[in-house]
Amino acid sequence: MRVSCDTIYQMITPPPLDAYLRNLVAPDDPLILEMERSGRERQFPIIGPAVGRFCEILARSIGAKRVFEMGSGFGYSTWWFSRAVGPDGRITHTDGSQALSDEARDWLGKAGVADRVRFLVGDARALLAAEEGPFDVIFCDIDKDGYPDALELARPRLRPGGLLITDNTLWSSRVLEPNPNPDDAATQGVLRYNREAHAAPDLLTVILPLRDGVSVSLKL
Repeated sequence: MRVSCDTIYQMITPPPLDAYLRNLVAPDDPLILEMERSGRERQFPIIGPAVGRFCEILARSIGAKRVFEMGSGFGYSTWWFSRAVGPDGRITHTDGSQALSDEARDWLGKAGVADRVRFLVGDARALLAAEEGPFDVIFCDIDKDGYPDALELARPRLRPGGLLITDNTLWSSRVLEPNPNPDDAATQGVLRYNREAHAAPDLLTVILPLRDGVSVSLKL
């Protein structure tokens, strides 16, 4: 049986406590609230405020100044990282859609942080492969069948002490299926990513059951 990520979260956190936590992390910035409304209205998958704040905390905790996002959409996650890196930091925003890249530039321009962002259009894997690094943080939220490739590309481009943060690594409980469909490339990609990230000798990895699962790997 497949269970939604919201249902998984409620299994871990009872609904009243879940609502309390959501209210605690809800941002009060009018622009990010408008971005969230836009995401809801068109059912665009954004990481949401809890994961967004978690990403900001992680980036701040290591003094991150160079962030590479794989699959940035219309810039919601980029906004959170922009708070962490500050005016002298740089985030690379990537998306396969020129329209989404242009939209992100518009949102982040309104937020006053577009000058912290480099906008690239194309396959995030190819774009990262063209970079030498090192990066302080690499954030991965691309199509799930590409996760194993993203892992191998990210590892040599993270500085020691840097972080690889990957969303949707519980994949709406599909990781629990005893016999996952071998033709389901997305689920197979997440399963392989989780195995290989935990087995990598140069990474220390944990998955937090926050929303749809957030994997955090420390580069040793």
